Amino acid sequence: MNSTPSLIKGYEPATTVVLAQVSSHADSQRSNGPDQPTKQSRGAAFWLIFSAVCVTVFLSALDMTSVPTALPSIVADLDGESSFAWVGSAYTLAAAAWLPLSGALSTAFGRQPVVMAALILFFVGSILCGEAINMSMLIAGRTVQGLGSGGIIALSEIIIADLIPLKERGMFMGLTSLVWAFASAIGPPIGGAFAQNASWRWIFRMNLPLTFIAFCLVVAFLKLKMPSGSIAQKLRKVDWLGNALIAASTCAVTIALTRGGVEVSWTSAQTLVPLILGLIGLIGFFVYEANWASEPTIPFDLLSNRTSTAGYLTTFFHSVIATTIIFYMPIFFQACFAATPIRAGIDSFGLAFTIAPAALVGGVSAVLTKRYVPQNWIGWVIITIGTGLLSLLRPDTPTAKWVGFEVLLGVGLGVVWTSVKFPILAPLPVSRNASAMALFTFSRTFAQTFGITIGSAVLQNQLKSRLPAAFLAQFPGGVDVSFAAIPFIPTLPEPVRSQVQAAFADSMSTVWKVLLAFCFLGLFTALLMKEIELHGETDEKWDLSSQDAQTEMKIAPRGRSTEVVALPSSELELEKGVIIIGPLSPYDEQRSI
Repeated sequence: MNSTPSLIKGYEPATTVVLAQVSSHADSQRSNGPDQPTKQSRGAAFWLIFSAVCVTVFLSALDMTSVPTALPSIVADLDGESSFAWVGSAYTLAAAAWLPLSGALSTAFGRQPVVMAALILFFVGSILCGEAINMSMLIAGRTVQGLGSGGIIALSEIIIADLIPLKERGMFMGLTSLVWAFASAIGPPIGGAFAQNASWRWIFRMNLPLTFIAFCLVVAFLKLKMPSGSIAQKLRKVDWLGNALIAASTCAVTIALTRGGVEVSWTSAQTLVPLILGLIGLIGFFVYEANWASEPTIPFDLLSNRTSTAGYLTTFFHSVIATTIIFYMPIFFQACFAATPIRAGIDSFGLAFTIAPAALVGGVSAVLTKRYVPQNWIGWVIITIGTGLLSLLRPDTPTAKWVGFEVLLGVGLGVVWTSVKFPILAPLPVSRNASAMALFTFSRTFAQTFGITIGSAVLQNQLKSRLPAAFLAQFPGGVDVSFAAIPFIPTLPEPVRSQVQAAFADSMSTVWKVLLAFCFLGLFTALLMKEIELHGETDEKWDLSSQDAQTEMKIAPRGRSTEVVALPSSELELEKGVIIIGPLSPYDEQRSI
């Protein structure tokens, strides 16, 4: 028996015994090899956290999809014909502007505090919207809601990435997509039912108990490891200038796109100045991030490979298409089919109820086959065909035909919905999960803003040139005809009613054709993706925390020698099992277990 241990790290005389802090996941990785990760066992804590994430996803999706169906009623009630587009744009704009900062704050201060703050903002915004007395108050409430939604969306993606290796993530992404799709399916008829039979205000009031439930789940169960350091040190980790640049630039571009062609002409200074300043600001943001930011909001190594870059681009194009279709399909049904708000929501079921299973298939198939490129290619081909078919819809289109178009489009949108995350994350180390998912959610949310505003601008300008002059004359300048006209359509006499419905169908056809251009761009960028092996580890810095597991004893497997070793808690690389039993000196003897 040796008189001196062969392994003594960081020894100091009379040192109190220190237990080596060891991650069970790291042990699994070492025993199985880096390329053969073992699936993590998931207990009650994991499933409770995942449930909390699902509740927040449900909350965000329900709010997003229930409002469009009720918009004509909201506009009529609050006399908001000239500013209706801001009901959607303010929400998505605030979410997009807040997303990068929420990711940075969660890295500096921890996941739980940021999710809690986001839920509080969403709660306050819902109160403001539910009690709004005019459009200005409603838009202010939607802005506060959007800030909360941005944090909810970003942290939902980040937390899932923290806890689940990419190789195993397909099923869980499919489950969250099921939750999202279920909420988006019931959202339109719920919004229509409130608008038609009670009050549109209950769309926002129903968020309050759901937000409270989500908040309680987060407080009770979202116990991830917390970053160390003082508040001052944590604040220095946040890229404040970069976040301010991207938020201001995003706002300027969105303001220009929302007002252009609706409130003011596209060539007016009120449109061009914010548009140009916003684009310059975005360029300045990327230059600053690449050269001077010490803690960049968007680390450029996220875009250092072709596959991740293609993934971000397809995310943007996919979200533009999906959001525009989900937002404007109920408007199409109300205008062209004279559907009630409830009926318009039900008519959207063909789309909503196919996205969910297709998303699950896309995610699970990527895990089972360990491939994600075919799913993205197939999904984009289907999306392109489905969007092209939408442009053929007319007021007299048979039900079977437009339902079939919806189902086909839902399959394509669903498959890409989950498949697009794999090419983004596969080339990147797990330490970049938070930054990568923050940029992913920013791309998706900014695209939602872009889709709603572009759709509004195209529809408004097309209607002005297609609606009968006598009908159009009753709406003052600056009023968004697309929403102001819908409540009048069922009461119009023939042939004016048919002419107005045909004008809406032709105008919506132009919107779908604009989306078709984004479909081709999405298909092209999907073709640039490469197949890269999915990694099987998570970032241990954000594992589940447990007071009982802060320190662990590492004991050698049977048949292997054991040494008594003092290790700093940061030392994780152990070649032999060890157990600490008391103060050490250089003369402590090895012990067998």
